[in-house]
Amino acid sequence: MNNLDRGDKIVVTNLFALAYSTRHLVELLEMMDGKGAFLHSLKEDIDTENQSGYPFYDIVKHLVEFQSDVISEKTKKGLSDAKQKGITTGRPRKPDENVQRAIIMYESKKFSLAEIKNETGISKSTLYRYLEN
Repeated sequence: MNNLDRGDKIVVTNLFALAYSTRHLVELLEMMDGKGAFLHSLKEDIDTENQSGYPFYDIVKHLVEFQSDVISEKTKKGLSDAKQKGITTGRPRKPDENVQRAIIMYESKKFSLAEIKNETGISKSTLYRYLEN
């Protein structure tokens, strides 16, 4: 990719030989387009030099956006369904007694953060989050 010149053409047997995901394919197509180079994939019969109609790069870009939207909507629906069933999502909260013990240890100024974590299982970031409230 670094040695591409304007008008060069990359020929591959199939798109998977070039990219490992649709997002990666978009990145490579952007690089080629920026250098004025082209792609020809034999299996899919795609040649970006001979574009008639909608450019292949734009199609792939829209497919990546579509794929992302589908995943996002499925995630939102799954979270909504779980909430309706009374299922708590996310990381489980630490037991309150450990949090209280960690706060007391911290405020006593006798323990290091590492000692507090070893004793209570409460990480520095979790402890600070509870201290802010």
